[in-house]
Amino acid sequence: MKKILLALTAVAAMTGSASAADLASRPYVKAPVAAPLANWTGFYIFGGGGGGLSNADQHVQTTVGAVPLTIDQRQGGSGWFGTVGLGYDWQFNSTWVAGVFADGQFGSIRATIQDPIAGITGSQKLEDSWAAGIRLGWLAAPNVLTYVNGGYSGAHFGQTNFMTLAGVPAGIHLDSYNRNGWFIGGGVENSLNFFGISSPGWFMKTEYRSAFYNAKTSNELFDVSNTLVGRDIRANSWNQTISTSLVYRFNWTGPVVAKY
Repeated sequence: MKKILLALTAVAAMTGSASAADLASRPYVKAPVAAPLANWTGFYIFGGGGGGLSNADQHVQTTVGAVPLTIDQRQGGSGWFGTVGLGYDWQFNSTWVAGVFADGQFGSIRATIQDPIAGITGSQKLEDSWAAGIRLGWLAAPNVLTYVNGGYSGAHFGQTNFMTLAGVPAGIHLDSYNRNGWFIGGGVENSLNFFGISSPGWFMKTEYRSAFYNAKTSNELFDVSNTLVGRDIRANSWNQTISTSLVYRFNWTGPVVAKY
């Protein structure tokens, strides 16, 4: 019995020595450090530009009594614009982001305005607008946000100067005016960290927006005397835009590669 115990003790000692030697020969490896998730909470600013389409549903009516003289017809147009804005986002779990924002647009988006009774035509120009709204986004990746947005908008339309069918000034115009409305849209915003280029805080977003402005009755006026012609044009405005903007996010925290 004593011989058996001595043999087992010798085997255990040899095994322990081999295990200790094996561990001593291995290189030291640190435990991986957990990589932080992206954090979209914070303020941001942006600026960019794009193009747009404009449509106006319109008809001609009498100044006195608002008696329709033509049926409703839709006239279209297009143009360009620049945009600047700012906002704040909250990331409330690993995949959802909500925020508020405001922006302004400036440029030249035109829609045709016509008075077929007098055979004259002109352009209704959207010169500038502003919007304030909310957005809700889903993180397709830690640094890629897809979102929808909507809210309130106001716009300034410039003076419309009419031309005859011969292409000469008709001596009649519509004054400039402001209108209010609402918008809906959506887009994608992604980090500019790609192809090994590091640009912390910088993003690019591409957005579609559809804005609807209330109908406005505008008096046709003679240029010289600025008196009433006797006919009015009632038109609304529907504008669709696509823009691309450069975004800078303050205090951006993005995902990093785990370190060992």
